[in-house]
Amino acid sequence: MKEKIITTNKNGMAMLIFIIIAYLVAIPLIPIGLSSCTGIGTVLGVISIIWVLLGWILALGLKVLKPQEALVLTLFGKYRGTLKGDGFFWVNPFCTAFNPAAATKLRQSGDVAGDSGSMFALSSGTGSDVTSLQLSPASKKISLKIMTLNNNKQKINDCLGNPIEIGIAVMWRVTDTAKAVFEVDNYKEYLSLQCDTALRNIVRLYPYDVAENVDTTGDGIADEGSLRGSSEIVAGRIRDEIQEKVQIAGIEIIEARITYLAYAPEIAAAMLQRQQASAVVDARKLIVDGAVGMVEMALEQLSEKNVVELDDERKAAMVSNLLVVLCGNHDAQPVVNSGSLY
Repeated sequence: MKEKIITTNKNGMAMLIFIIIAYLVAIPLIPIGLSSCTGIGTVLGVISIIWVLLGWILALGLKVLKPQEALVLTLFGKYRGTLKGDGFFWVNPFCTAFNPAAATKLRQSGDVAGDSGSMFALSSGTGSDVTSLQLSPASKKISLKIMTLNNNKQKINDCLGNPIEIGIAVMWRVTDTAKAVFEVDNYKEYLSLQCDTALRNIVRLYPYDVAENVDTTGDGIADEGSLRGSSEIVAGRIRDEIQEKVQIAGIEIIEARITYLAYAPEIAAAMLQRQQASAVVDARKLIVDGAVGMVEMALEQLSEKNVVELDDERKAAMVSNLLVVLCGNHDAQPVVNSGSLY
């Protein structure tokens, strides 16, 4: 289905003025025509009655569009075209607006809601107490603005089998109204489903954190890709995956962002202990490396300055004592030895 833009119907104000003038003329002509004895007067009276009874049908063709809104019109089941751009339009009153996703409300911004399909809508009240009388069904307008879809968090297994919870926000907009309305049943639900599917397809390729011997790019070479450390790359792949799926629906995916990322509750405590243990090991390794360097420096300076001559056994005892002091978790509490070293 190819989109057809209607550009020749921006004459709503002229039609509104015509309808009002016609009613102002027809209503006084009814009694005059019925009381007239001439044939012309009778005809004018009949025409006036018909206009008063049926003239309101023309008003159903009046449409008001704000910037970044569109209206897909069908005439007796056939696609008539799409109204785009802000303005006051008049179309064939038998044309109907079609949007199967009009009543669908996802966790997203930018929906067109609350407007009437035609211009005749009356409202009264102040503040939050508002009552409205609409002469037409709920709005069938399609928003062309950039919208943000924030799907629910999903529980997915990463490439190592660890269950994680992840959520994404997708910025998107409709670029082809005909495809969005006619190619899929409900383009909003279709987009939401494709977001969930693409998220699963990409997340299962990555570990939560950097892991050894894991290929995330598919080139057969292990890399350091991870969900936590390569969020920009992961989001880009998710965006491309979604765009490929929703191209048929006339939707453009502008950006995808990871909004939530964490281990699933059932393994979160164990993974926290693992991270803590890894941090402790790394810290201990750093402390030992520093302690060995300090002991080596101390022995070298003692030897260079001839402060004291130590044999191998005394050096071993000194190294042991220094390592205990430097690597311990508590401050050293020295014991003064007033006797010999032996």
